[in-house]
Amino acid sequence: MRYRLTAWWARVLVVFVVSRVVTTAIMLSFAARQEANAWTGAHPGYLDFAKLWDGHWYFIIAVAGYPSELPLTDDGHVGESAWAFMPAYPGLIRGLMFVTGLDFRVLAVFVSVAFALATALMFYKLMRLVLPEGTALFAVVLYCFAPLSPILQVAYAESMHAFFLTLALYLLLKRDYWMLLPVVVVMSVTRPSGLAFALAMGLHVIYRWVVRERDPFPRREIVASVVVGASSVVAGFAWLLIAAAATGSLTAYIDTELAWRSAYVGYQELLPLTPWILAADFWIPGPLGILVLILSVGGFVGFMFTPWVRRLGPDIRFWVASYALYLLAVFFPQSSTFRLFVPFFPLWGALAQPRSWVYRLALVLLCVLGQVGWIHIAWWVDGYDWTPP
Repeated sequence: MRYRLTAWWARVLVVFVVSRVVTTAIMLSFAARQEANAWTGAHPGYLDFAKLWDGHWYFIIAVAGYPSELPLTDDGHVGESAWAFMPAYPGLIRGLMFVTGLDFRVLAVFVSVAFALATALMFYKLMRLVLPEGTALFAVVLYCFAPLSPILQVAYAESMHAFFLTLALYLLLKRDYWMLLPVVVVMSVTRPSGLAFALAMGLHVIYRWVVRERDPFPRREIVASVVVGASSVVAGFAWLLIAAAATGSLTAYIDTELAWRSAYVGYQELLPLTPWILAADFWIPGPLGILVLILSVGGFVGFMFTPWVRRLGPDIRFWVASYALYLLAVFFPQSSTFRLFVPFFPLWGALAQPRSWVYRLALVLLCVLGQVGWIHIAWWVDGYDWTPP
C-alpha cells in the first residue's frame, strides 16, 4: 500500500540511485586494476577513469575549442581532431567551468549524471503515454541498468543527448510541435541525430495525413510539424556547414569522421549504405559476413513488427526505424557500435512488457553482466587497446 502511495518520481529516483551504485562499483573495480595508459596513470581514481577515450576530446574542446586548420597525416589525409565532436556538451561544461571554477572532470561527470537522471524521469513520462504504470517503471529499470548505462556517468555526451531525445519524443507524442522545435535543434548539436529525427518527422506527418479521417490533422498542426521536420534537416546539416566555414574545407566534418574508420579499412569516400557491407567483409570475410548482416537486419525488422514494439505506438517506431537507417547509411560497425545503439533505448519499453518476475530478474542480471562485458571490452584500457567505446 505504501509503495502505491509513493510518488512516481520517487520510485524512479530510487531505481536510478541503486543503478548508479551498482555501475560505480563495477567501474571502480576496473579502475583499481587499470594499468598506466595514454590517459591515466595506474589505478586511477574515478574522475580520471571517467575521462578516458573521447572524454579527453571533450576536455580539449572545453578548454581550447576547435582548430581552425584540419590536421593532416604524413600521407596527406585528414587526421583525427575535435571536429568529430559536436559542441553542446563541451560548450555547457566550458560555461560551468567559467562560472564555478571547477575542474573539467568533476563537471563532466556531474553534467552526465544529472542528464541521466533527468532522462530516467522523462523516460518514465514517455513510457506512461503508451504503457501501464508498472511496465513503464520497469522500462526505466532497464534503461538504468542497461549494458551501456556506464556511459551515462562518464565524460561523454550520450546522457545529454538521451535527455533531449526523450523530451523530443514526449513532445512529439503530445503533438506539441512548437515546443519540440528548440529541443530538436539542441539535440542535433549534442550528438548526430538531426537527419534521423527529420526522417521520423516526415513519417509522422505522412502517417497523420493518412489517418486524418479518424484522427484529425488540422492545418495549424500540419504547418507546425512540417516546420519542425524542415528545421531538423537544417540542424542535421548545421555542424557540417559550421566545420566547413571554420576550416575552409567543405568536407571537414565527414573527412574527420572517416579518419577514425581508416584504422580498419583505410581512407575511403563515404558512400551511403555501404559501410555495413564493408564491415561485414572486414569482420567475417566472404559470403558468411554478408549472410550475417542480412539475417541481423531481417531480425531487427521482424522485431519492429512484434506486438511488444507495436504497443509503443507509431512515433517511437518511426524514430527507431529512422535512426537504424541512419546508422546503416553512414556508420562503420566496430567497438563503438554498442555506444551508438544507445538512442534505441525506447525499445526497452518493448522488452519490459512480459510480467513474469523470473523474466524481469533474469533480464536485469543480464544487463548488469552486460555492463561488466562492455567495460571490459570497450572502456577499460587493456594494453594496446583497439576497441574504443
